[in-house]
Amino acid sequence: MGFSGFDIAIGALAFLVLVLLVKGIRTIPQGYNYTVERFGRYTKTLSPGLNFIIPFIDRIGAKMNMMEQVLDVPSQEIITRDNAIVGVDGIAFFQILNAAQAAYQVSGLQNAILNLTMTNIRTVMGSMDLDELLSNRDAINERLLRVVDEAAHPWGIKITRVEIKDINPPANLIESMGRQMTAERNKRAQILAAEGLKQSQILEAEGRKEAAFRDAEARERSAEAEARATQVVSEAISKGDVQALNYFVALKYTEALTRIGSATNSKVVLMPMEASSLIGTLGGIGEIAKEVFRSEGTTGAQRQAARPPVVRPSEN
Repeated sequence: MGFSGFDIAIGALAFLVLVLLVKGIRTIPQGYNYTVERFGRYTKTLSPGLNFIIPFIDRIGAKMNMMEQVLDVPSQEIITRDNAIVGVDGIAFFQILNAAQAAYQVSGLQNAILNLTMTNIRTVMGSMDLDELLSNRDAINERLLRVVDEAAHPWGIKITRVEIKDINPPANLIESMGRQMTAERNKRAQILAAEGLKQSQILEAEGRKEAAFRDAEARERSAEAEARATQVVSEAISKGDVQALNYFVALKYTEALTRIGSATNSKVVLMPMEASSLIGTLGGIGEIAKEVFRSEGTTGAQRQAARPPVVRPSEN
């Protein structure tokens, strides 16, 4: 059975339609955007999913990864502001926001981002001292992110993070830094010890000051009491009361004998005085005490307690 010309035309037309469908249907995977060029000129961007283009007129241009990507920044030597040579490497994270700009505004996107990052690392870190580099890494990362992101914005790129991984000073510089750190710690220890000694001396001096103040206050009150007692006796004498004077003298005399007798190292007391004088004096004290207790209406037990002890004089 032979095919007529009509059948051949129908078959050719069906084949052409099939080819057009295959060429015109494009499936874009998730996370990618494809640019479409018509006669070499950008026309539109295809998003993930099923898309249609005009076969043999439109073609797929650039296939752009829209996911966040990581770019490793190789190590490079940097001269700091204080002329220290350090090796620095880092890492950059970026994401394409506009596929058309990333495809047609710059040639070699990743290489452009890499060189831009390395250049700005040298610029930013070269304007700082070594101590600033080692202690202000967060500030360096923030500054690098701001500068690189601003420069990459016309490319349709968003720089999400720029991190400095390692800062490697020379070995001799590390040794010098170690000695400096040890000296600084010793200095701090000495300062803390001096501060502690100072505080201890201040507290001790304040304690002595408080004790001296309390002692002076006690002596002042004792002197006031003594002066008051002397004033009372003087007023009594001025009024003609001789018994008051005798009582005052006898009281002081008795207190002196009590202190002598209560001494721990005094076992035998030699009194360099006549026995008759001592007995007479003690007798006078007893009479004064009786007179005082009689005037105050004391009981018999109080009189017994007020009676002075009999002291036997030592024989010369």
